[in-house]
Parts: sequence; C-alpha cells; structure tokens
Amino acid sequence: MAQPKRKTSHARQASRRANWKLTVPGLVECPQCHKPKLPHRVCPHCGYYRDREVLEIE
Repeated sequence: MAQPKRKTSHARQASRRANWKLTVPGLVECPQCHKPKLPHRVCPHCGYYRDREVLEIE
C-alpha cells in the first residue's frame, strides 16, 4: 500500500477538521401555543399538529 512521503502538517490537519461542527436545529413557532418546535412534528407543549390535537398533554 502507498505511504505518504511527508508528515501531514498541523495546519493541514486543522483545516480538514474545520468543518466538523454542529448545526442548530431549525425551530419554528407552534401556531397554537407559540412555543418553538421542530418542523413537521407534533408540538411537545400542546400536542397539536397541523391544527389538530394528536396528543393529550396534561
């Protein structure tokens, strides 16, 4: 198997690892309770999804 001729520098290693970052999930406002929720999912606060109650939240 082929071997590298030179050691990879720290700058080259760091620039390769520079894109390993977490992204914040895109939150939308619930139309019922106006709290942030993930899109295309049931609201965990009020239990509504698309103007319909899906879960009963106590």
